[in-house]
Amino acid sequence: MDVSIVIPFLNEEPNLKPLCEEIKGAMDTTDKSYEVLFIDDGSTDGGVKVLEDFRSEMPQIKVVSFRRNFGQTAAMVAGLDYAEGDIVVTLDADRQNDPADIPKMVAKIEEGYDMACGWRFDRQDTYLSRKLPSMLANRLISKITDVSLHDYGCTLKAMRKELAKRVTLYGEMHRFIPAVASGVGAKIAEVKVNHRARTAGESKYGISRTFRVVLDLITVKFLLRYHARPLHFFGMPGLALGGVGGLMLTYLTVERLFFGVPLGDRPLLIFAFLLIVIGVQFILFGLIGEMQTRTYYESQNKPIYHVRRTVGIDANEIT
Repeated sequence: MDVSIVIPFLNEEPNLKPLCEEIKGAMDTTDKSYEVLFIDDGSTDGGVKVLEDFRSEMPQIKVVSFRRNFGQTAAMVAGLDYAEGDIVVTLDADRQNDPADIPKMVAKIEEGYDMACGWRFDRQDTYLSRKLPSMLANRLISKITDVSLHDYGCTLKAMRKELAKRVTLYGEMHRFIPAVASGVGAKIAEVKVNHRARTAGESKYGISRTFRVVLDLITVKFLLRYHARPLHFFGMPGLALGGVGGLMLTYLTVERLFFGVPLGDRPLLIFAFLLIVIGVQFILFGLIGEMQTRTYYESQNKPIYHVRRTVGIDANEIT
């Protein structure tokens, strides 16, 4: 199998048949063998029946149907798990992503990149509710994750199979796939893609997702930079707070011993002790995190590095 096309969907019945026809038209112009893997995230409409009926015309269609709604990240992970193609392409089921761009994404991977991310250069969405928040979020995410992209929210992506199987997602982290991929050393490219206005169905996104993005961004930053050294994450603020508290306490001690200034009515004394206690707690959190990290890696034999390729080395030689 050359290409696996992964499409999570939720209540997109009117879009599924036209989407399949567009995918078939785009992929039949190539010499690639492919599968189209639909992940039903607990839909309550007749979308799965539409796909089952259309398999007579397009046997490449496969469907994984969840027992209930688990969210887009879970659906995306399931799609990556079930994908069998050497290159995995993901896109939305709302037809705003153009399947005609799939061959272009695949070609970018064949140039030597590990991942190709779509950039909705001329996005067909409302400015205030969709485009402006997305623009601000993309700048923030790029700054914090050190993976600079114009469009983190575009679902249209392509990646090598070995990378797709290595990406681990939780919560609602599907939008951070490029950042997670960079954590294992992926070579990432950005490709301008066509974006279309929704013509059927209802959008599943709202402005409320902004708050979830911020929380997930904190998680991604921690996992990318500090998952193997949590003491650095907690220890730095702990040392800073404890150091400030220690300086305050030293100042108060000098005042009491050498200048006879009473300390019984000094709120600064309580504040200094509070900072020292909080600083010690931060450091203890870091030490606990270090022990959990050791357990995580050693109990599951997790690697702390990822090899792109080897020359003159047999994989069986590694013990």
